[in-house]
Amino acid sequence: MTIIVVGYTADPFGHAALEHGIAEANLRGAGLVVVNATSGESYVDTRFAGDAETQDVQMRLDECGVDYELLQPVGVDPADELLDVVRRTNAELLVVGIRHRNPVGKLLLGSVAQKVILECPKPVLAVKPPES
Repeated sequence: MTIIVVGYTADPFGHAALEHGIAEANLRGAGLVVVNATSGESYVDTRFAGDAETQDVQMRLDECGVDYELLQPVGVDPADELLDVVRRTNAELLVVGIRHRNPVGKLLLGSVAQKVILECPKPVLAVKPPES
């Protein structure tokens, strides 16, 4: 089965990635592996989905009708985990949400999206949420 990996975060960028991942899975007849990873600061990492958010994601995935797996690894580098899942599953596509960051923010904090876009061995679909 063809696999699409989605880098999910509990924010509008992650929601955009999930919706685009679902659309691509439906177009390609593919399954999804949704990855919501944190380096271990899950209590302060606002992008790591809590129980209620995880249930909402599972409900959305159940209603869309695609086969899926939801992974929430803790204690990993999110970019490295996404790249590892792409390789392990031989995914056809990686979908990530991107946000605008100034050059200083990129230098000081790094960027998961930037790392996966540059290092992913497969195509990457980088998406933004619709503007409000």
